[in-house]
Amino acid sequence: MNFPDDLKYTTEHEWVRFTDKKTDDGRRIVEIGITDFAQGELGELVYIEVDTIGDTVAKDAVFGTVEAVKTTSDLFMPLTGEVLEFNTEISEDGGDNPGLINSDPYGAGWIVRVALTDESQIDMLMGVGAYRELVGA
Repeated sequence: MNFPDDLKYTTEHEWVRFTDKKTDDGRRIVEIGITDFAQGELGELVYIEVDTIGDTVAKDAVFGTVEAVKTTSDLFMPLTGEVLEFNTEISEDGGDNPGLINSDPYGAGWIVRVALTDESQIDMLMGVGAYRELVGA
């Protein structure tokens, strides 16, 4: 399993990548996806749904779902923020290739871009060491 050390992690197996991008009003933009561990546990992903574009979603609230061959799982927002973009490569409207999350969970398989509204929550995320310990790796 792969665990990049430049990301932050949640107990719900989402990751957060901090970008250098900001909104016009100065809010920091992050990318969010699910971890290599999570995609491995779910198996082959067949559908991703995110219906919160344009919404501000609170930390730990559901922002979408991932559907695998055998199960469906909620996606939980790691940090409060406005959902700006759903990755068109994995969405039904774009590339319709949710398998990118299986093959490249930390790269092309990112799920959403979010403008943070409460940066103080960053301290609640786990570093790579704590996440590895959580999953027993």
